[in-house]
Amino acid sequence: MVQVTPFLLVLCLALVAPGLSARKCVLTGKWINDLGSTMIIEAVDNSGNFNGVYHTAVTATSNKIQESPLQGSQHLTNQKSQPTFGFTVNWTFSDSVTVFTGQCFVDKNGKEVLKTMWLLRSDVDTIQDDWKATR
Repeated sequence: MVQVTPFLLVLCLALVAPGLSARKCVLTGKWINDLGSTMIIEAVDNSGNFNGVYHTAVTATSNKIQESPLQGSQHLTNQKSQPTFGFTVNWTFSDSVTVFTGQCFVDKNGKEVLKTMWLLRSDVDTIQDDWKATR
């Protein structure tokens, strides 16, 4: 019986290890970026849609920063373990909207990381000022 125990342990580790390396990245929860902005994503539904709130730590306006609603969608095809997603933040304290697109990764240490790009559209008074409305 003593000789069987190490074999069972090795067999158990061999069966469990593949599951550890294929850990899924989950968008739901609280995220904090390197500038201190926070985002909370509520449950992702069966269609990949989600809602949440974003509280930015940085702004170009002098208005008081407030928590702002976000709406988004996660790509669900084949239930990828590191899904792509996009969301829109409708800023409650300024006349602007930001769209984000990105992917959720699990790094080699098992930490979930979001990598995103964004575009911010601000309100301008005339079509001639359109050139300065998107950052």
